[in-house]
Amino acid sequence: MLRVLDALLETRSATHAGQRIGLSQPAVSAALARLRAALNDPLLIRIGPRLEPTDYALSLAEPLRTLLDQTESILSGPPRFDPSIADDRFRLSGSDFFAEMLMPQLAEKIAQEAPGVRIQLVDLVPDNFAGALERQDVDLAMVPQMEGPSWMEWQPMFRARFSMIARRGHPRLAALPTPGEIDIDTFCDLSHVLFSPEGNLAAMADAALAKVGRNRRVVMTLPVMYGVCSAVAETDYVAVVPDQLARKISTKLNLQVLPPPVVMPEPMIGMIWHRRRTNAAAHIWIRGVIADILAPLDAYRQADG
Repeated sequence: MLRVLDALLETRSATHAGQRIGLSQPAVSAALARLRAALNDPLLIRIGPRLEPTDYALSLAEPLRTLLDQTESILSGPPRFDPSIADDRFRLSGSDFFAEMLMPQLAEKIAQEAPGVRIQLVDLVPDNFAGALERQDVDLAMVPQMEGPSWMEWQPMFRARFSMIARRGHPRLAALPTPGEIDIDTFCDLSHVLFSPEGNLAAMADAALAKVGRNRRVVMTLPVMYGVCSAVAETDYVAVVPDQLARKISTKLNLQVLPPPVVMPEPMIGMIWHRRRTNAAAHIWIRGVIADILAPLDAYRQADG
């Protein structure tokens, strides 16, 4: 009926209005009668061969056209996304693991293909990233797989594997009977640095040790992974960090990478976002770019394992 009213206000003719929107003249007249009853106004009055709008009908013309244009836009589906001319901003939430493993390649991709796009990696606040997604403070978060609200969408990317790191020349490790293989007694006796944004003194390695009745000495916690690695590089402390990160920065920080002496879980890491963004063309594009960049982390794990 709103399309009928818009066409009548434009053409001032039931016949021409019907031709414009694909209705017969009687159907247009019937719709006009329903509109008159619903709005309690004659809307259009016949004067000679033309229908003349009332003042009230004229006042509806502009907001009605705006409403119909907006509705058409909404129902036309997601717009096409052209990264070369886009000026979108994406806020990504994740630990500083992604600052090292994602952002350099993502920066190169953006510079080459989407120079107008802005990317922000913000700290992942434990237990609050779902709220950030719901409030639209961030566009997506990169986290281990977990249960979430019904509106949360999930896309797996890679499995995280963990390794122990220590500075090269560490005296306790140099004395190991088998180089590169640390026994559980030495592992538990060493001083450990733990990555924990919340300042917790236990993590997955501690849960794995508890299953075999052991525990380790955590002497320091840091809220950023690179800080953990830097602390290890300059002391006789050790740490358990994601294997992909450890191997990437081991040469830079002169670290040795060893398998921990206890079986640890390998959580699936993925992207989560609010379902409202699932079909947004720009969001589809950035998810695809991120997934492509991080896919080799899982391929590397399979090849190495």
